[in-house]
Amino acid sequence: MNPVLVVTLTAVVAVFAVVTLAVLIMLLRRTGGLTARPHDPSPEQQAAVQAELEEARREAVEIRLRAENDAKEILHRSEAAVEAAAELRKEAEAESRVLKYELKEIRSDLERRERRLAEREQRLDEEARRQADRARALAETETDLATRREDLDRVDEERKAVLERLAGLTGDQAKTELIKDIEHQAKREAALIVREIEGQARREGEKRATKIVTLAVQRVATEQTAESVVSVLHLPGDEMKGRIIGREGRNIRAFESTTGVNLIIDDTPEAVLLSCFDPVRRETARLTLEKLVLDGRIHPQRIEDAYERSKTEVQHLCVRAGEDALVELGITDMHSELITLLGQLRYRTSYGQNVLGHLIESAHIAGIMAAELRLNPMLLKRCTLLHDIGKALTHEVEGSHALIGAEIARRYGEHEDVVHAIEAHHNEVEVKTVEAVLTQAADAISGGRPGARRESLEAYVKRLERLEEIAVSHDGVEKVFAMQAGREIRVMVKPDSIDDVQAQVIARDVAKQIEEELTYPGQIRITVVRESRATEFAR
Repeated sequence: MNPVLVVTLTAVVAVFAVVTLAVLIMLLRRTGGLTARPHDPSPEQQAAVQAELEEARREAVEIRLRAENDAKEILHRSEAAVEAAAELRKEAEAESRVLKYELKEIRSDLERRERRLAEREQRLDEEARRQADRARALAETETDLATRREDLDRVDEERKAVLERLAGLTGDQAKTELIKDIEHQAKREAALIVREIEGQARREGEKRATKIVTLAVQRVATEQTAESVVSVLHLPGDEMKGRIIGREGRNIRAFESTTGVNLIIDDTPEAVLLSCFDPVRRETARLTLEKLVLDGRIHPQRIEDAYERSKTEVQHLCVRAGEDALVELGITDMHSELITLLGQLRYRTSYGQNVLGHLIESAHIAGIMAAELRLNPMLLKRCTLLHDIGKALTHEVEGSHALIGAEIARRYGEHEDVVHAIEAHHNEVEVKTVEAVLTQAADAISGGRPGARRESLEAYVKRLERLEEIAVSHDGVEKVFAMQAGREIRVMVKPDSIDDVQAQVIARDVAKQIEEELTYPGQIRITVVRESRATEFAR
C-alpha cells in the first residue's frame, strides 16, 4: 500500500478515537458517573439525566458523522495528492530522460568543438612557421635589393658624370631642357587632337543644327517689318482739319496735352499724322481722334472723354492680344498680369520688328526645334514667349529687360527653367539649361532673318569696322575682309609665322572676342586662311 495513504488513514483513526473519548467523558460528567452520589436520584432527576443522555448521544452521533465526513474528505484529498504525486513523478522521470539526452548531446558537441580547436591550433602553428620562413626570406631579399640599389646608384652617378662631361650641361639643365621639349611636344599634340575633335564635333553639330534650324524656319511663315513711329488717320474731308485745330488752335493743344502725342496737320489731303515714340500712347491717340472725327463734335471736354474711353479700349485690346497669342501657341495656364503685359507688347517694336509678333514667331520656332530634339515643346514655347516680357516695363523699371522679365516671371509663379531662360537669353546670366540655349537660338533666328529688323547705316558700318579691328589686332594677321554684310570674316595670316594649329587658335580667339564685345543678330563665321606659295622660274 502507498505510504502516504497509510499515514492518512492512521491520522483519521486517531482523530476519530480522540473525538469518541471526548464524547464519553462529556457524557459521564453530565450523568454524574464520575462523582459519588450521596443518595439515589429522584424520578425528576432521572428524567433530566435521561434527557441529557439522549442529547449527548445525538451530539455524539453528529460529531461522529462530521468526523466520518472529514475523514472521507481527507481520504479524497489524500488520493488526489497521491495521483498528483504520481503525475509529478512521471513528469520528473520524463524530464530526467530528456535532460540525460541533452546532456549527452552537449557532451558530444563539446568533444567535437575540442577536436576542431585542436585542429585549428595545429594549422595556426603551421601557418606561423610558414610566415616566419617567409619573413626570413623577405629580409634576405630586402638586403639583396638594398645592395643592388647601392650598386645601381653608383652606376647612375658614374653615367650622369660621363653624360654631363660629354654634353657640357648639368643634370638640372638637361632636365629643364627635356621638360621644355616634352611640354612643347605635348602642347602641340594636344592642340592637334583638340582641333581634330573640335572639327569633327563642329561638323556633326553644324549638320544637325542646320537640319533642325532649317526645318524650323521652313515651317514658319512670317511677314517682313513695316513698323514706324507715325500713324496716319484718314479724314472724311479737309474741312475736318479746321474742327480738329479749333478756334485759335484750342482743340489741337488740348488733344496734344491730353494724349501726349504730336498731331501733325499738313497739306496731305484728307489725312493727319500722329507722331509718338510710345506705340501704346500713339494707338490710344489714334482711337481718340477717330472717335472725335466720327462724332463730329470736337472740343476739350469731348477730347478728354474720348481719350478715357480709348484708353480703356486699348487696355482691352492688349488683354485680347495676349489671350490670342496664348491660343495660337496652345498655352492654357498663365497669370492674368503676364497676359496683360504680353498684350502691351503688341504696340511695341524692336529695331522696327513688332515685339509680340517676334515672341510668337520665336515660340513657334522653339517648339519645332524642341520637337526635333525630343524635348518638351510647351516648355520651350513658354520660355520663348516670355523672354522679352521685360520690354513692357523698361520705361518704368531700371535695368536690363532680361533681368526685369525674369523677376516678373518669378513673381507670378513661373517655373525656374522659364525664369532662367528669360534672364539668360542675352548672356547676362550664365546659360545652364538646354531650354535657355534653344531660347537664344529661336530669338536669333526670328531677329536675324532677312527683313525682320531695321538697322541704321551708321551702326552697320561701325560694326563692320569693329569686326575688322578685332581680327587685325592678333599677331600674324596680314589682311582682314568683312563679307556677307558682316556675317563672315576672312582672316589672311602670314604662312611663315603662323602654322595650322596657330591658325585654329586665332579663329577661336577672334570668335570669343566678338562674342564678348559685339551685339549682332544670328551668327558670324570666322575663316582663317593660311596660304603658302612656292614660285620658281624656268630659264
